Amino acid sequence: MAERPLTLMAVHAHPDDEATGTGGVLARYAAEGIRTVLVTCTDGGCGDGPGGVKPGDPGHDPVAVAAIRRRELEASCEVLRISDLEMLGYADSGMVGWPSNDAPDSFWQTPVQKGAARLAELMRHYRPDVVVTYDENGFYGHPDHIQAHRITMAALEMTELTPKVYWTTMPRSTTRRFGELMREFRPDMPEPDPAEAAAPAEIGLPDDEITTWVDTTAFSGQKFDALAAHASQGENIFFLGMGKERFSELMGMETFQRVQDPTGAALPENDLFAGLR
Repeated sequence: MAERPLTLMAVHAHPDDEATGTGGVLARYAAEGIRTVLVTCTDGGCGDGPGGVKPGDPGHDPVAVAAIRRRELEASCEVLRISDLEMLGYADSGMVGWPSNDAPDSFWQTPVQKGAARLAELMRHYRPDVVVTYDENGFYGHPDHIQAHRITMAALEMTELTPKVYWTTMPRSTTRRFGELMREFRPDMPEPDPAEAAAPAEIGLPDDEITTWVDTTAFSGQKFDALAAHASQGENIFFLGMGKERFSELMGMETFQRVQDPTGAALPENDLFAGLR
């Protein structure tokens, strides 16, 4: 009987999230022979439609958008060499305050235990050694990201598995740079009001509180190409305007908060699989 491979499971909310926060680790660990499993919770139907038509505008068809985004997600998985893609297929809930938050079939309205039970089945099947998802605030407050966090943590409680568990995060030193970069690449952006300008300071963690720093610089090109595969959402992915060299400088390190660890690996660490190999 073949030995079970080390396995990483990343639980994300929408098509393209896999590339933004974890494209580097997914590509790196795939190259190292680790099985990489991506669980995408929603269909992405609240994304932009062809020609950049926005949700709620005339001509926006969530079903058609979801079909496009599935094809783009599959292309991204090819770029990142993801071993297994699982889609839970819940309806995209949209941003905070959108009417789609209240749709009965939306991910946000799905009972946590119901979603968790489906994810627990996948965990029992793949038996991940490492699980990655968002923190309690979904990194930046998106309802579907928060719900992905909730069902992941609930699913872990439903299983007998004890993987290392990580939440994606970002050093505060980097979040400050993002505001500057967005103005550099999008000079037409309106000036935020003072309350909004202060918000990025609450995203991520102080640098000295980050437990895990994974160097994925060698895989930045794949990460960039995976983001580019989500062409229908290109207007919302400002990183693509940087070009690969600048992108690699900014996005070559992926950072995490370790929240469960059965191995006792010392912190800080530079490998999600520290203590497992």
